[in-house]
Amino acid sequence: MSPQSPIIVLDSGLGGLTVVRALRAELPGEDILYFGDTARLPYGSKTASTVTAFVRQIISYLRPFDPKHVVIACNTATALALPAVRASFPDLPISGVVEPGAKAAVAAAGAKPIPIIGIMATEATIRSRAYEKAIHRRRHHARMVLQPAPLLVPIIEEGRTNKDPLVRLAVKQYLSGLMQHKVDVLVLGCTHYPILRELIAEIVGSEMKVIDSAEQCAQDVAHRLRARGLARQQHEPADQLPAPNSLRTFVTDDPPRFKRLATRFLGLGIDLPTWVSPDELYQQQPSHPVPVSIPA
Repeated sequence: MSPQSPIIVLDSGLGGLTVVRALRAELPGEDILYFGDTARLPYGSKTASTVTAFVRQIISYLRPFDPKHVVIACNTATALALPAVRASFPDLPISGVVEPGAKAAVAAAGAKPIPIIGIMATEATIRSRAYEKAIHRRRHHARMVLQPAPLLVPIIEEGRTNKDPLVRLAVKQYLSGLMQHKVDVLVLGCTHYPILRELIAEIVGSEMKVIDSAEQCAQDVAHRLRARGLARQQHEPADQLPAPNSLRTFVTDDPPRFKRLATRFLGLGIDLPTWVSPDELYQQQPSHPVPVSIPA
């Protein structure tokens, strides 16, 4: 790998594009390969072993592009699969979204003796307790309020907007318990949720700080690349960097639909994604397979 190598960003669908958007702002000029596993979403209702197998297959498929960093831009996949995936690819830098989000939540809580931190995420992310563990490692006395929000990902993937009555009803219902507990900081524990950030902020009001895990993830990746001397800006003049829209996308189902909806997540249009058959992914094997026991 080299500074000119691409960054891989992967997710179950469209949500990880919020990480791509934040990465483009944080690291303009980087080449990014995005993989949306649209045929097998949502990951939030699947087991750890299944999600881990999917992520391994995607990384194996993209490995020939010689990535300098892999971002698991999915809270569910980060929570369920990150340690096992790192073990399968020991020579490849891989990071996720949970640790940066937890770190930012603790910082936002400030000096309050026992802050109340809310996590709104998929059912699988909540069950994993990944955010609880990451936050309590940094703040032992924080109180946690966990809110699964299983309807939000499919609603967002349908292309519904903040003005849709169904969206507003679902968001209000999921936020009501968090508001009753007087949460100080709310972590959006799914990279789809920043699409609804304005609506969420409107409902909870200014007293509750809202943490966008996508933004925190992008800042974490930028720090890692700069620390390793692999950020392109460290080596190339600005006028020689690739265009800021240097983005290539891959999906496992319905490229036209992905292309149409991606504009909402990125704020710009993209080329038609490359279609990758799930059957082709199932044939992939990690370059350095390591047997790992995944709990049910």
